[in-house]
Amino acid sequence: MNNLIRELRAAHGWSQAHLAELLSVSRQTVIAIETGKYDPSLPLAFAISKLFEQPIEAIFLPDQE
Repeated sequence: MNNLIRELRAAHGWSQAHLAELLSVSRQTVIAIETGKYDPSLPLAFAISKLFEQPIEAIFLPDQE
């Protein structure tokens, strides 16, 4: 699944470590989500959505087939 987390994080001026702290996850989790190697759980996706004040479908995009 593609996502816009890296772009949203950069727009807020946050480091990966800061975003991880805000979400109570490891920096490695943030890296994995940003690179598309890990899809977040639904509760984590909702937390990301709330943090960036964006609907989930605006942040997470299905893979193009």
